[in-house]
Amino acid sequence: MTAPQPRAAPVAVRCDNLVHVYGTPGSEVAALRGVDLTVRQGEMVALLGPSGAGKTTLLWHLAGLLRPTAGRVEVNGHRLAELGGSALTRLRLQEVGLLLQNPARNLLPYQTDTGNLLFAQAPARRSGSAKRKRATALLEEVGLARLAHHRAGRLSGGEQQRLALAIALVNEPRLLLADEPTTQLDLASAAAVIELIRGANARGGTTVVAVTHDPAVASALGRTITIRDGRVGAEGRAGQEYVVVGRDGTLQLPPELFDLLPPGSLARAVRQDEGILLRRVSTDDIDGDPR
Repeated sequence: MTAPQPRAAPVAVRCDNLVHVYGTPGSEVAALRGVDLTVRQGEMVALLGPSGAGKTTLLWHLAGLLRPTAGRVEVNGHRLAELGGSALTRLRLQEVGLLLQNPARNLLPYQTDTGNLLFAQAPARRSGSAKRKRATALLEEVGLARLAHHRAGRLSGGEQQRLALAIALVNEPRLLLADEPTTQLDLASAAAVIELIRGANARGGTTVVAVTHDPAVASALGRTITIRDGRVGAEGRAGQEYVVVGRDGTLQLPPELFDLLPPGSLARAVRQDEGILLRRVSTDDIDGDPR
């Protein structure tokens, strides 16, 4: 008898041919050019790529802060384009934790650290004492317990970033979206933040999608998606990097192979028993030596 196959986890995030164009007619810039992405519940994914590649734009779409020019985005079974403003707000408050790149944008500067965490728990069905207990525990985890009664606006950039992550996690979201969660932190603080994210995933099954340039974050999250020129160019799993074939058959070579096939090169795609071979072709081979 064949053993039953384990069922795949439900999908937490799905993007189908996602396109986003900024600007006005005549001066458009395509930030996303047909992104296809599936993240299952409980996965942790790092979005990698050069600045301007479209990583933050993609994250903002997952948070429902932008509307697609074309394509579809689903989060926890919700098609975001079908949700109105109030429904999107409820989704972010109840199911999604959002950490923006500028930590000050996540905070109420005139409130204390504890006050920020209590305010963020307004939609949570907890008693007042339970909310305060949760706030105290998170401040301890991010190393801010001694600053519990300090105003958030007076914290350093790194302290604000750690508080912002605590706010994003305070309601135990099903999905955490983080934009550069360690960018302003020293090595010790960055390691603590990474462990807090991993702990949320391990204890509560929180799905994580994080934009990062930090190799430590990418390594800790396990699965990597590299965005180049608004497309998914590569994917990493278990330390192995793979190119991703787009729905139109296109693929992006890793930059370290450009010396073999520089951009603009001609190549033949030859079927092989184990796959496809790309063979560089010179114009002399095609046209003959002009001499």
